[in-house]
Parts: sequence; structure tokens; C-alpha cells
Amino acid sequence: MSRAQAAASAGKLIVISAPSGSGKTTIAREIIKRNPSLRFSISATTRPKRPAEIEREDYYFLTKGEFLRRVSAGEFVEWEELFGNYYGTLKSELDLALRDGKHILFDVDVKGGLSIQRQYPLTLMIFIRTPDMNVLRERLVRRKTESEEMLAKRIERVPMELEKGKQYQHQIVNDDLTKAVNGVQAIVESFLRT
Repeated sequence: MSRAQAAASAGKLIVISAPSGSGKTTIAREIIKRNPSLRFSISATTRPKRPAEIEREDYYFLTKGEFLRRVSAGEFVEWEELFGNYYGTLKSELDLALRDGKHILFDVDVKGGLSIQRQYPLTLMIFIRTPDMNVLRERLVRRKTESEEMLAKRIERVPMELEKGKQYQHQIVNDDLTKAVNGVQAIVESFLRT
């Protein structure tokens, strides 16, 4: 096997991050559909399981004590407390996938994405943003998934997320979902070919 073939068969990491309401998860799901060689990273969380979610498919659901024990043991590539719950990516899952030549797509917050890149420098980093704060606020309100207090907390994080997002290789403005998905797809296709 040539060096180029070996590189092409090795697992690759792709991170998509964005402030809540930017369309990150919708875009990530479409990219997974268009690229059969990609699979979602399965994060661990302490938040309660939602009715339609499946253990080990949607998340690894851990108690707070188990999560913090694993943090202390250095078992996470990245982790963060968000809105009272912990979220993180287990090193063991990631290393196994890479060793097996699997390409992994992360739908994570900006701090988690940068943490992954520090440990895996060849990670493709894509940041999704809305045209402006008014559009972002409108999308969050339209989702009707947050209380006023939670909405305010999400909005409060946006300036930090936008600032850290500047460290990502690629910036995509989601002012038109089809155009944004196509832009991300072009970047991903190019990356997976190298």
C-alpha cells in the first residue's frame, strides 16, 4: 500500500461547531447522509435520556459521579458543563474508530472542538454562523425548546463562541440552508479525498 493509500484509509476527524440556533445539527445530519464513510461521534452526557434516544447510539448516558470519575481518570478528549449537564467525548471511542479507519464527524460546542484539535491537529474544523444576532435569536425562539432563562443563557454564550470560532479553518454563514450544506459538503469531500 502506498503512503497516499494508507493516508486515505486512515480515520479522519471533522468538527462542526456553532452557537445554538445556527443550524449546526441540521447541517451535520445532512453531511452524514451524503457521506456514507462518515459516522457521528457518540458523546457521553449526564443529561436525562429523551424518550426517542437510544443508549450507545445517541449518547452514552452517565451519572454525574461516573462522568466526573472518568474526567479525573483522563478518559475524555474534551468535556464541558453546559447548562447544568456534562457532555464529553471518550478517548477510547475515538481512538478505536481512528484505528479502524473510520471517519468521525463531531457536532460539538466550540470549546470542545478546539480541545479535539489540540489533541488531533489534523482535524478539519468548520464553524457555522448566522448572518447576525437577530436571526440567531429568532431561530432560537422559533424552536420553542428553551425557557426564557435558557434562551438568555444561550444568547449570553454567543460572543465567546463567535470569537473562538475565528480559530476554525472554515467559516460558513448559514443564511440559506441548502447553500450552507453544499458549502460544508464541498469542504468535507475535499478533506476526505486527501
